[in-house]
Amino acid sequence: MKNLIRFVLPLIVAIGLVAYAVVPLVDSLTLHWFIKDVEIRSKLVFNTINEPLSELIDTKDKNKIERLFSRVLQDERLYALATCNAEKKIVFKTNTFPSEINCPVEGADYNEQRQMASGQIYLVSYSLHDEYKKKTGDVIIIHDLSFIERRSVLTKKYIIYFFAVLGLIISLITIIIARISLLGFINGMQSILHGDLLFDKKKNTNSPEFDPILKDLRNLVGQLEKDRKFRDEVRISWTPKALKGILQRELLGEEVIIVSNREPYIHVHKENKIEVQFPASGVVTALEPVVRACSGVWIAHGSGSADKEVVDKNDRFQVPPEDPSYMLRRVWLSKEEEDGYYYGFANEGIWPLCHIAHVRPIFRSSDWKYYQEVNKKFALAVKQEARTKNPVILLQDYHFALLPKMINELLPEATIITFWHIPWPNSESFGICPWREEILDGLLGSTIIGFHTQLHSNNFIDTVDRYLECRIDRVNSSISFKGKLTAVNNYPISIEYPVKWSKSAKNIEACGEEIRLRHNISPNIKIGIGVDRMDYTKGILERFYALDRFFSLYPSWVGKFVFIQIAAPTRSSIEHYQIFANEVQSLAQKINHKFSSGDYQPIILLAQHNDPAEVYKYYRAVDFCFVSSLHDGMNLVAKEFIAAREDERGMLILSQFTGAAQELPESIVVNPYDIEQCAEAVNSALTMSLTEQKERMQSMRSYIQEFNVYRWAGRMLMDAARARRRSKIIGKLHL
Repeated sequence: MKNLIRFVLPLIVAIGLVAYAVVPLVDSLTLHWFIKDVEIRSKLVFNTINEPLSELIDTKDKNKIERLFSRVLQDERLYALATCNAEKKIVFKTNTFPSEINCPVEGADYNEQRQMASGQIYLVSYSLHDEYKKKTGDVIIIHDLSFIERRSVLTKKYIIYFFAVLGLIISLITIIIARISLLGFINGMQSILHGDLLFDKKKNTNSPEFDPILKDLRNLVGQLEKDRKFRDEVRISWTPKALKGILQRELLGEEVIIVSNREPYIHVHKENKIEVQFPASGVVTALEPVVRACSGVWIAHGSGSADKEVVDKNDRFQVPPEDPSYMLRRVWLSKEEEDGYYYGFANEGIWPLCHIAHVRPIFRSSDWKYYQEVNKKFALAVKQEARTKNPVILLQDYHFALLPKMINELLPEATIITFWHIPWPNSESFGICPWREEILDGLLGSTIIGFHTQLHSNNFIDTVDRYLECRIDRVNSSISFKGKLTAVNNYPISIEYPVKWSKSAKNIEACGEEIRLRHNISPNIKIGIGVDRMDYTKGILERFYALDRFFSLYPSWVGKFVFIQIAAPTRSSIEHYQIFANEVQSLAQKINHKFSSGDYQPIILLAQHNDPAEVYKYYRAVDFCFVSSLHDGMNLVAKEFIAAREDERGMLILSQFTGAAQELPESIVVNPYDIEQCAEAVNSALTMSLTEQKERMQSMRSYIQEFNVYRWAGRMLMDAARARRRSKIIGKLHL
């Protein structure tokens, strides 16, 4: 033992000296890396503001320059901005710009690091030129470098942890080697390579004496992943090309398979011919541009009356019909399967269970049987369509809660991303489901489970914690169950930007004229719109009650305002949906009877299917859009309306119970149950000045442009790639 101590102590001291020597080197490298990062960010900032700033300098509008600089300075690392004229005099500067810094003397761009009283700054200058390439001035961008010191402290901390862990591991290995024979040494090395020393097979858990080491390693890996994730996201311009690039670069071009209940294109018989329809579905609207960009395979239930007539012998069909870019694989269900799996368990059970809309969920054992059978049928379809052993599979929504585990058993090397598009309730509410453990078990076959909001992610983790025996890492938001690690993240879904319908759409004025002519609405009448499926969670009745109250409070708007409600029929075989549709029709008639006169009707109810291109026209023709969902994962109607308004006019009234409300605070956010508040919101939307409309709409459009559907999908694919790399690094250690 004394000999061991004599050996181990010098070893630990030597490792400590190495750590002491490494820290200054890491400091230097950290500073160098961050300076390079600041230079890149400065160039991005300048390229972004160059054109609008040059135009504003020409107009000498200091107010607009101030607003532009204020938006840019929202980045916490940017400290100050200033512009200089050709005579090297400062023309405009932000309040934080240091008085001791002057315009650059040299003509070329330059950069330097300075020590100010307030701390370290990094100063970068770029030249402005007019359209004739003549220099007109300079832009000075100053970065606050105080974050480098904070990151440096954190880096030192993790280096110390790393070398401490390294010293402990080496010491333990040394002791083990000294105590075993040559045969034992060989067996011990094999155990280390297979992770057996860290893993207790009898208890199916890591050995408790190694828990501190494993915890530090997990935290270190997690921190490094977060830093890389942030750098990756801010440097990517999110387009279809970028999304395909991520697939090629991060996932080595792996095939992408998307599975959803609803198909992107439906073939139906109409007037002795086959017609192609695009379904009214937010999920389809979001996913279709993603699968187009990835050239993948979309597996869905073939529900159209003519779907079987257009597929090949393998039930496949190339879509979009006008420009094929990916494959649609249709899965056929019998009427009994559709009634039990879709209308029964999914939409009479899971749907009301997950939505706080005060409709009682119904669970039948016969529906559960069909739900299991249909999930198995889709799992086999995925296996048939997979060309490789490790495809990337994106499963969509509550129809396929059992599918991740089934696919994992058929394709154990596949990367499975499950996105739950509807809310996830709290653990107590979810406990109502008789098959709660089976559903959670099925979902945890995923590599990643995604939700729209952090609240829904937290609810899911709490539910798993309550009903399953598993290990949960709340810091890194992951669940270890039956030897499989599943990440739980929030990915707020969005839409394609610009919307594909904008390429062929008429201008704003022409759309307005067409819609007004179609519904006999005179030019002096203002228009509001609601676009939903005929579903009780969308708050259509509450919206109509608010309109009734609005006309009572503001009778001067009677005859001067019309509300168009587009309500696509859905799940009409379910009794509750039939009752709800009748209630909507009845309330609309009651309000029209109360406030109509002559040809004027305050509410126009269109309970019919409308193609997205037609809905896009309505968005462009109206004065505001009213989204009053009682509970919604995201609600893409809100984002579609904003994307349609390149005139930067119109207003959005948005329910606080939608995921979109967290992303679009510039909208008029309301409680749909508060009828008085909603009535006042309608009045505010109709009377809001054009200036305020433009300011709000500019901000919302800017957000949707940056956080589009390609970013949503790209973030999931990047996280999937990281999960693959991480599993290769730490898989043998059973982390």
